Amino acid sequence: MSTFKALRIDKDDAGYRAAITQFDDADLMEGDVTVRVTHSTVNYKDGLAITGKSPVVRRFPMISGIDFAGVVESSQHAEFKPGDQVILNGWGVGETHLGGHAQRARVKGDWLVPLPAGLSAAQAMSIGTAGYTAMLALMALERFGAKPADGPAIVTGAAGGVGSVAIALLSRAGWHVIASSGRPQEKDYLHHLGASEIIERAELSAPGRPLGKERWAAGVDCVGSHTLANVLAQTKTHGAIAACGLAQGMDLPATVAPFILRGVSLLGIDSVMCPKVKRLEAWNRLAHELDHAKLAEITTTISFDEVPETARAILEGHVRGRVVVEIA
Repeated sequence: MSTFKALRIDKDDAGYRAAITQFDDADLMEGDVTVRVTHSTVNYKDGLAITGKSPVVRRFPMISGIDFAGVVESSQHAEFKPGDQVILNGWGVGETHLGGHAQRARVKGDWLVPLPAGLSAAQAMSIGTAGYTAMLALMALERFGAKPADGPAIVTGAAGGVGSVAIALLSRAGWHVIASSGRPQEKDYLHHLGASEIIERAELSAPGRPLGKERWAAGVDCVGSHTLANVLAQTKTHGAIAACGLAQGMDLPATVAPFILRGVSLLGIDSVMCPKVKRLEAWNRLAHELDHAKLAEITTTISFDEVPETARAILEGHVRGRVVVEIA
């Protein structure tokens, strides 16, 4: 095909805009593997990119979509051949390199991961960067040495994509999970995923004290700002929090008190430039450790044409769990 369908983002004298249009195959960026995209997803970062609410996109025009799954059409990379099913998360795709909200993508083969046995392309995108990030957070807590016997684990932004998968993974690993959410209507949903307790987002989202009562031994924070500061202030001595989101803000209005008085550790989770060896471990674990029935229950499937509307909805907090985009 000489052109293909894509969600193109432009910024010029006419302003910032995103629209589904035809994109010329000749304008694809450099790469040694071309993929026919079958599925993608809509993450919080995609919402920021498509709406322009945050400077996620670094070049224009851009095709949005930090994730995709599909089938290799052509390859000059030793690890991949035509017909292989592959996944991509991160590496600046949808930010500095044309992304996955398109029928076709050309990328570096080093960025790709083979679709794990036992997962379909749709299931892989149901997991997406959100679920992959949640697994990276669990792996970081495990490497730190955190274990369920130490006490509860807190998950903030619990009804979102990362939070939903983090609850399911932590619960399966034996943790007593405390879910923090601003959506009281999602109480049954969060309990079904594996949360043992649910606390209101307001308990953590306002400015707090340097130190509070010790409440949890570990956690996954998807929110940042005052929420992360309060989570750290209420973490048990020698506990650890994995931080992977900024839904409330990029700031961290905290003090050093949790770190120097309780020995609390803050573990940063980078899903974008994560080394391939960790990606392979995360995806293989997700294929075997994530309950596929629960994955289906937290997933909504949309058409390509619904992506712009869904991008706005995810920023407004109207999307729970995961969204799969059928591209083909």
